[in-house]
Amino acid sequence: MRSIPLTFCAAAVAAATLVPASATLADSPAGHGDGRSRATLTITPASATPGAEVDLRVEGCKGKEARGSSDAFVTEARFSPAADRGALFAEARIRSDAEPGDYDVRVVCKDSAHTEVSGALTVVHRGRPMPVAPVRAGGGGTAVLADKAAQQDGPGTAHAVTGLALAAVAAVAVALRSVRRRRPASD
Repeated sequence: MRSIPLTFCAAAVAAATLVPASATLADSPAGHGDGRSRATLTITPASATPGAEVDLRVEGCKGKEARGSSDAFVTEARFSPAADRGALFAEARIRSDAEPGDYDVRVVCKDSAHTEVSGALTVVHRGRPMPVAPVRAGGGGTAVLADKAAQQDGPGTAHAVTGLALAAVAAVAVALRSVRRRRPASD
């Protein structure tokens, strides 16, 4: 019974000693191999449909230009300085014939070190487009309800009997009212 807490304590001590050492190695220039500055690539959205546009943002490039490429893109993406300093921005369009799956995106900065950064983009295919939220114009999401109503066969026997009963009650009410009007008023 005492071996389970002892195992957890040993695992925690091992994790505490190994995590700071790996973080230190990752931050050191030796962890990079060539000592270049780190650049990061952000792709928004991370998954897109064919024909859609994605925003690419690179931070950490020393130059003011970069070029990005991917098998999913129609053409090469050309980066220029973003509105905020220190970042580069580009837009890229997904090929309309792109197959679903993951695609590598590679960006090369035009600086003295030719910094390279890569990321991943997922191309997805959606079946029939369906609105996510109701549309605020002309009926909204009632198209689905109208489709279900159109598939019904129409009124059945119960509806016919109810209609006939209501018609009979209305006929009796009209007859009684007309009889009351024909009687002479007694004073």
